[in-house]
Amino acid sequence: MKDIPIYTDSIEMAHNNSELNEYRESLTANLYCKDAIQNSISENFDGMHLKSGAEKQVIDEFGFDRVLFMLANTLQQKDFDGRFSRDNKEWAKTIFIPDDRNRAEFVIESHPAVLDGFIDSVRQAYRELNLFDNSHCIPPTGLDFENKILVLNPFGIKDEYKKPEYQLFYAQSGFGCSPSARGRKVFGTFLYDGERTNFDRSRFFGALKPELIPKWAKEKVKELQKPSIKNQLKKMKAEQPAPSRENKNKDKGAR
Repeated sequence: MKDIPIYTDSIEMAHNNSELNEYRESLTANLYCKDAIQNSISENFDGMHLKSGAEKQVIDEFGFDRVLFMLANTLQQKDFDGRFSRDNKEWAKTIFIPDDRNRAEFVIESHPAVLDGFIDSVRQAYRELNLFDNSHCIPPTGLDFENKILVLNPFGIKDEYKKPEYQLFYAQSGFGCSPSARGRKVFGTFLYDGERTNFDRSRFFGALKPELIPKWAKEKVKELQKPSIKNQLKKMKAEQPAPSRENKNKDKGAR
């Protein structure tokens, strides 16, 4: 279930984009995740307390993204319920859930007070990953991304790569670097492992604030900015003056 992507559009959009199979697969995973959360709470609640670590098995099976998505959807649908904490309700508003007619199907029906404690535990486990978020970034609005260290939104990244070092992406080219261009692709390199790839501009929180850039990341950027040997040779060749006719004749005569 961990490898099934969360479909983040409505069934109508899925139909229009010929993605109904992906939609149904994601919906099925959501329903299994709902059952897993409800079962975990039922098995780990003794009538007074929810056992510590009740969330771990569900996260291991479905991944942080889907579990958080499920919990946020439930809170958004039950915003009227005073048994959920204000903090959790406010957090849920930051998670995008598509306006889909089937979203009520995967609302978690465990007792709200106990579920609220489960949500606290999941959010705490996620915080312990120490990931970068919006607060660590220069906002993307109006920002030119080229030659900047960007912070990738971890949503959609596999859990084994949900580490701050894997969020740092050095933007090098692409129309998406410009805030006003119609193109959205940003091409660049993951600083931690050197993988070259591209993302839609919307996938980034923004540019990491200069005071937060780790030393190793600065060194990686310097390496990427060094001209390659191939480019250096090309530049040297271009800068070398063309031989004069006189020199050519001398060369031929020397043979």
